[in-house]
Formats: sequence, structure tokens, C-alpha cells
Amino acid sequence: MKKIQFLLFALMMIFGNRLYSQANNSVTKEVQAETANLKKAFDSKNEAAKADSYYNIGEAYYNDGNFSKSEEYLTKSKNIYEKLNDKQNLEKVTRKLAQSQENQNKLKSAVKNYETASNIGYTKKSKALNSNDVSRLNSSSAEKKSEAIQNNIDISLKGKENDDLATSYTQMADVNVQQNNIPKAAENLNNAYEIAKDQAPQQALGINKKLAEIYADKKDYDKAIETKKKALKEDFVETNSQEKVTQIQELADIYLQKNDKQEAINLFRNAYQISIEKGHTLEAQKSVGKLDSLYKTSGNIDLSIKLYRDFLWKLPHLVKNDRSLIDAKILEETESKISQLEKEKELKDELIRKKNIFNYSLIAALFLLLILVGFIFWTLKKVQVKSKKIALQSLRREMNPHFIFNSLNSVNQFIATNNELEANQYLAKFSKLMRGVMENSAEDFIPFHQELDLLQNYLSLEKTRFTDKFDFEITVDENLNQQNLQIPGMMIQPFLENAIWHGLRYRKEKGFLKVNFETKNDYLKITIEDNGIGIEESKKQKTDHQKNREGRGMKNTLERIRLLNDLYKKNITCSINDSENGVLVEINMHDKK
Repeated sequence: MKKIQFLLFALMMIFGNRLYSQANNSVTKEVQAETANLKKAFDSKNEAAKADSYYNIGEAYYNDGNFSKSEEYLTKSKNIYEKLNDKQNLEKVTRKLAQSQENQNKLKSAVKNYETASNIGYTKKSKALNSNDVSRLNSSSAEKKSEAIQNNIDISLKGKENDDLATSYTQMADVNVQQNNIPKAAENLNNAYEIAKDQAPQQALGINKKLAEIYADKKDYDKAIETKKKALKEDFVETNSQEKVTQIQELADIYLQKNDKQEAINLFRNAYQISIEKGHTLEAQKSVGKLDSLYKTSGNIDLSIKLYRDFLWKLPHLVKNDRSLIDAKILEETESKISQLEKEKELKDELIRKKNIFNYSLIAALFLLLILVGFIFWTLKKVQVKSKKIALQSLRREMNPHFIFNSLNSVNQFIATNNELEANQYLAKFSKLMRGVMENSAEDFIPFHQELDLLQNYLSLEKTRFTDKFDFEITVDENLNQQNLQIPGMMIQPFLENAIWHGLRYRKEKGFLKVNFETKNDYLKITIEDNGIGIEESKKQKTDHQKNREGRGMKNTLERIRLLNDLYKKNITCSINDSENGVLVEINMHDKK
């Protein structure tokens, strides 16, 4: 007998290593369908759809009574809804998660999630329901528990919603049992059963079992048997052979408690026959175990051996065709697919994260490089600008040594001829000119009227030196805004000096120098015209020293114009040409467009 039992156990391990797991066919189909939706959600990166699928899978497991699996998937759903800040769905999934945890007796976690659902409070009704559940679990007083449960029952009845009503009646029955009020507990469980049997058959069977156990504990076996027989008559039991076997076995257990062994044997044999016919391995094995125990206690060893041999002979075929095992295998593979999807997503997310880190690092490096290059260019630009300003300053402060030397010679000549008055007047004009030049030497642009004063002083000095050689005239356009106009200081002076020293000075008769300032549209036009000997004739009469000195002077002036154009975005142009009577210089000044 022991050898047969050992062989039976070994075969069951080989053919049915998943006998501990039962999979309801409807749950398997629901999970398969949601897994397909979940794959689409992963492929499309639709987080909301992903959360919905996780919730539906969790709810399917919850309705089937597999609360640990329900908690696993509801937690995944909750995490996504939190990221999406979807308060309505977050409240729903958090409440369902709390219920799954409560059914596993994880009361601290359940309270925390009920509180979270209450705080979210998408509607007043749901806020109140969750708040009442928090009070129920936190309270040690049966009266306070009862009050919280009754509040939820009233809310559900008022809203004509039965989603949580059966659960509330069941909770109330637990409080009634605590208070030893069995009739009231039975009433509440019957109410819960009537509500659940149409919506959640598995929940209804759980309620029925609870009521039967309450009667059996109180040794009211007849009511316990009546309660169990009521469940056996339900359509959802009659049409589900696996569930029918389970209910028959539970009924047989009650007869055992009643000490009616023969009726229990009859029921277990009935359950065994149905299990063999319909292919329910686990249920058949359970019935064999119960019958073996009963046969032993009654001393009927032959029946026990015959039963084991029959089961052993049918076991391979039974395992092969057991739909519950097939469903369990399908469910296992389906969950493996979900796990694979999640791993693939994690891998993709990790690759994306690493790629993003590389890209961001590269962008940051390029950005820093650009900043460095920009800083270098900015520094070089500042150095260039500084250099140009220094060059401009140097050019501004450069006075014609020849002019200063000749001016001092003229003073010396006036003194030698005892012409002290002329010498004093000349020195006064010269000092005024030098002071004006020095005062304006720090600025690239000076007010127009100051430049005009400097030019008049300079021409007065030169006229004093060359009394009989030329007269001069400075004209200013009356439309010219002399108060606001700014021009480069002493930029015109070199052209006047050239006109006097290389043109007018060599005339036999007295010449004339005219300087004109006028506005032309949006620019200033300066013309310097003399009736001296002209450019070509002047070149013939110059010594090598004069040619070299003049070349440097004009070069400095043109360089100064170039620097002003570059630094201040000006457009100063200069042209020097022979005219019919001498030389014409035109200077145009305006901003770049």
C-alpha cells in the first residue's frame, strides 16, 4: 500500500508539478486579452493604456480570489497613474489595491492605501467610502467598525451602486460574528450573496463558504448543509464542473464534521467520478486523499488500494487533458510574456538613458567648447578694439613737428624784428590751439563747434605766418545741427596744412582756401578747396625730406579714417583731386546702413 502511494506521489510530481495552481478559464482569457493590449501599449509607448491593462489584469485576479497576483498588477498600474497624475483612475486603483491587501491581511498597507484614495477624493462619495474603510480598520471597537460599515452600505444603497455593497455586507457579518449575533451575520451574508452571485460568482461562493463555516462552527450542521446545497443549485456552479466538484467536497467536509462518514464517502466518490470524467487532476487527487483516509478509519483497505490503482491508471491521461493545468500553463506563459515586455522596456529605457547621457554630455561639451571659442574670440576682439583705440589715440595726439617748429621760428622772427605785439598775438593763438588739441585728444569724436574753433585757430596761425599768401573762408550749412553733431577731432587739419604748405605757399599772388560744411541727405559733406599750384606741380618742387614727411602725415590720416570706420561702423570716405584752379578734397561722413 505504501509503495503504491509513493509511486502515485512520484507520478503526480512528474505529470503535474503545477497541481498546486488552479486557473479559472475566464481569468486566463482576460489576462491573455489584456496582455495583447499591454504589448500594443508598450509598442506605442502609451502609458495610460499600459496602466489600464495592468489594472484590468489585477482586477481579473482579484475577482478570481488570487489577491497576491492582484496586488502585484494593481501596484504597477498605480505607479503609472501617479506619474500621469490621473487622479480619477489613481483613486480607483488605490482603493482596489487596498482591498487586495486587506484580503491578504496586510492591514497596515491597506489602511495606507485607503487613506491615499480618500485624500485624492475625486468624488465626495468615493472620498467618504475610503475614509470609512480607514476608520473601520483602525478601530478596535465593534460598534465603531459597525458604524463605518453601515455608512458605506448607506452610501452604496443611496447611489444604487452594488460594486462594494456585497463586500460591505460581508464586513458587517464579520462584526456580527464578533458580537456573537449569528442571525444578523447570516442575514448580512445572505444579502451579500444575493448581490454577488450575479456580478462576481467567485465572491458569492466565498460568501457562501463563510456562512456555511459559521453554522458549522456553531454545530448547526443542517443549516450549513442547506447553505452549501444552495450554492450547488446555482447555474454558475452547475455549468462549471471544476467548481461543482469543489462545492461537493466542501459539502462532504461538513458531513464529516457532522460525523456522517457514509454520506461524506458518497459525496467524495461523486466528486472523484466527476473529476475523472471532466479532467480535474487536483480535485481528483483531493478526493482520493479524503477517501483513502475514510477507508482506513473504517478498516476497508481493499477499497483504498482499488481506488489508488484506478487513480494511478488514469492519472497520465488525466494530467494530459486537465484544462485547469493547461490554463495554468497558458497563464504562466502569459505572465512570462508580460515580464519579458517589462524587461525589454527596462532595457530600452536604459539604452535611451545611456544614449541621452552621451548626447547631453556631447552637447554640454560642445556648448562649453563654443563658450570657450566665443570667449577667445571676444577676448581677441576686445584686444583688437583696444589696440585700434590705442592706435587712434596715438594718431590723434600726433602733431606735425614741422608745424610746431615753424610756429616757434615765426615767434622767434617776430621777436628778432622787435615785433613784440605780433609775437604775443601769435603765441596766444598757438597756445590756444595746443590747449584745444590736448583737451580733445582723449576722445575719438568731439562736438562740431569745438572742431570748428580749432580749425579757425589753426588757419589764423597759418595766415599770420603767411600774411601775403592766402585768405580763407569757412562756411557752415545753416541746416547743420551744430549742437548735436559729433565729428573726429583734428581730422581735417592735415588737409588744410597740405593745401597751405604745398599749394598756396608757392603762389606768386595771394591764394584762397575755402572750407565748406553742408548736409547732404543723411550725411555730412566737407569740401576743402584751394587755388594753389596743384598736386603735380607741388610734387616737382618738394625735396626728398618733404615728400617723406608728407607721405607719413597723409598715411596716418587715412589710417585714422580706416580705424574710425572699423570701430564705430562709420562710413567716412575721402577723395583728393586736382581741380581747375588747384586741389579739391571731399570728405563724406555717415553711419553704415
